[in-house]
Amino acid sequence: MASASVESADIIRLMLQFCKENGLHRTLQTLQEESRVSLNTVDSLDGLLGDVNHGRWDVVLQAVSYLSLPENVMQDLYVQVILELAEAREVETALHLLRETSPMSTMKQEVPERYLRLEALLKKTYFDPREAFDGEPKEKKRGEIAQAMSKHISVAPPSRLLALVGQALKWQQHAGILPGMNGRIDVFRGVAADAIEEREQCPTMIAKTVKFGEKSHPECACFSPDGQFCVSGSVDGFVEVWDYQTAMLRKDLSYQEEGSFMMHEKAVIGAAFSKDSELLATGSQDGQLKVWRVASGQCVRRYEKAHGEGITFITWSKDATQILTASFDMTARAHGLKSGKTLKEFRGHTSYVNTAVYTRDGAKVVTGSSDGNVIVFDARTTEQINLITPPPPPHLSSTMHYAVNSALVAPSPPGQYGDSDDATIFVCTRTNVIQMMNLQGQVLKSFSSGRREKGDFVAMTLSPKGEWLYAVAEDHRLYCFSVTTGALEQTLKVSEKEVIGLTHHPSRNVLAAYSSDGTLAFMKP
Repeated sequence: MASASVESADIIRLMLQFCKENGLHRTLQTLQEESRVSLNTVDSLDGLLGDVNHGRWDVVLQAVSYLSLPENVMQDLYVQVILELAEAREVETALHLLRETSPMSTMKQEVPERYLRLEALLKKTYFDPREAFDGEPKEKKRGEIAQAMSKHISVAPPSRLLALVGQALKWQQHAGILPGMNGRIDVFRGVAADAIEEREQCPTMIAKTVKFGEKSHPECACFSPDGQFCVSGSVDGFVEVWDYQTAMLRKDLSYQEEGSFMMHEKAVIGAAFSKDSELLATGSQDGQLKVWRVASGQCVRRYEKAHGEGITFITWSKDATQILTASFDMTARAHGLKSGKTLKEFRGHTSYVNTAVYTRDGAKVVTGSSDGNVIVFDARTTEQINLITPPPPPHLSSTMHYAVNSALVAPSPPGQYGDSDDATIFVCTRTNVIQMMNLQGQVLKSFSSGRREKGDFVAMTLSPKGEWLYAVAEDHRLYCFSVTTGALEQTLKVSEKEVIGLTHHPSRNVLAAYSSDGTLAFMKP
């Protein structure tokens, strides 16, 4: 494909149009003078020529102030305006235009006889149209001026600069260079405004809290990869999109403003966004899986029986063509987005599957179950590669298996943890210890709450760069661990009742915890 070239003068014209449309008149004038490039465009040429032909001179003079027309055309235009003002007996205004405008000053220097004749006409106590318009109707003169102007003016649609930037951003989104654009974009850095990364810090306070109704509470929550949305799924079947900065519903989504929400008939217990942040997959307690277009609230795909029982966890494949789900029915399954069918099933657990994730290269699937095991599957063939039973802490019986609440793949390359394997996983069991392991089952590091009473962990998540591990224990407290040192750096009381889960903003230091007391709490440093 041949590359398209753009002239620098056209870029300046885009800037000039932007200045004109936004009332930056001094900037426009300075830019035209310094660049020696004129805008010479109008939104509607027919409209301008119509104004000339009908003698709407106030509109015409304002329009031509942004144009660069030949001196003779400008002089003809101003002479016509001055004569028609004189005909209407607005002699003072006509004299002002004659003596104070640039085209007339040029005429005085270069065509003094025409200037003096015009001045003499204005000084007369009467106005003779035949003498003034050389025996022709003024309408004919207007038409001649309009025709002369049309040769030097081009037409440009309004707001071309913003339109072109918008088209470029859409193309970058389509090409995968930018994430989904449901909010503000930092044009210079080429990212969503909320995707600008911060230095990772653990939270120290609850900044905002969403309080659900008396008979409702959130069962799941997740942030969109572009950082624009936080979505919750609740026990009453509602799927709601929140502004994490205000803890208010996103009313810029028209369907929420109108009180029409994304919904399931049963409790929503799993949710995950596609990589481009445009699609949201939600799973309910009856095994139904739905895919929504978040911008419109429209359900674009429905899997009535994605599982025989409730869907506990959802994630997307790297290319967003498949949705991976875990379920109470003791399986994990991959579903095709285009086909709308279940494509693969991962079997091997003997109890609820609480989590199912892809490794970073998408080649393996890692599942964690209440049977106390983690299984590594081949993502393509569904064959079992390895079964890992995380060892319990020393104070617990080694003959018992402890439920795996969560298993997450480290977001950073494993070299950060001194591991040569292709993936590092964090495994949260229903004990007071979280373990960092490789896919062979070797424990690389442990993170302990240090408490035997109500110190068992119920949920965990990682910071985007993998520098912090966050976990919530039975004491309703958040435990913040440094992944590098393994040290417990801080704790924070999150809720008065059981905390169900955690989710982290993809680029900001914002952590959300959802609890059975009907709250969705946003924590910040």
